[in-house]
Amino acid sequence: MARYVGAVCRLCRREGMKLFLKGERCYTEKCAIEKRNFPPGQHGKTRRAKLAGYGVQLREKQKVKRMYGVLEDQFRRYFEAADRQKGITGEILLQLLERRLDNVIYRTGFATSRAQGRQLVRHGHFTVNGRRVDIPSYQVRPGDVVAVHTASQKNPSVEHAMEEVKGRGIPEWLQLDEAARSVRVASVPTREQINLPVQEQLIVELYSK
Repeated sequence: MARYVGAVCRLCRREGMKLFLKGERCYTEKCAIEKRNFPPGQHGKTRRAKLAGYGVQLREKQKVKRMYGVLEDQFRRYFEAADRQKGITGEILLQLLERRLDNVIYRTGFATSRAQGRQLVRHGHFTVNGRRVDIPSYQVRPGDVVAVHTASQKNPSVEHAMEEVKGRGIPEWLQLDEAARSVRVASVPTREQINLPVQEQLIVELYSK
C-alpha cells in the first residue's frame, strides 16, 4: 500500500501550520513550526509566493490530504464518493475522512497520531463489532463499537497514547468506554464537531474545474 515515507515535519512547514503528524512532539517546543516557521528548501526563508485562485485551492487540498495521510488517487475517490451523495459535498468529504478507522483510533486517544493509528490497525490491534479489522480506511458507521483487541489490551503503544492524550477530550460523536478500551460511534460527525481549520469549499471548487 502506497504511503508517504518522507520527513513529516517538512509537510507542516510547507503548509505553514501544525498538522499534528508526530503525536505528542507537536505539542512541545521541539515542533518544527516552533523553530522554523518557513517553507522547507533552499529558498524557504526568502521566497514566500503570494497565493491566489488555484494556488489557494491547491494548498487547502494538500493540507487535508496530509492531515489524514492519504495520497492523491485515494483522496480523489473520497471526493467522488462525497459528490455522489446528497448534501454539501465539502462536509460529506470531511465526514468520510473522519470515519476512517485509523482516524477514529486517533480521535479516541488510542494513538498519538493518525500515522500511529494506521500502523496499529494494520497490525490487527483493533476490532469493529467484535471482528478484527486491519484496514485503516475502513468506514465506521453509527452504532459500530471499535475496541482494542483482547490480545492487545496491554499493548504499550496504546497505553502510552492513552496516557499522553488524557485531558484533551474526544469528539461528541464518539463515546469512549475507557475501562473496556472501546469506543462507540454515536453518530456521523457534524461539521461543527470536525474541529479542523479547513475551508473545504475550496477543495470542491478545485475538483469542479
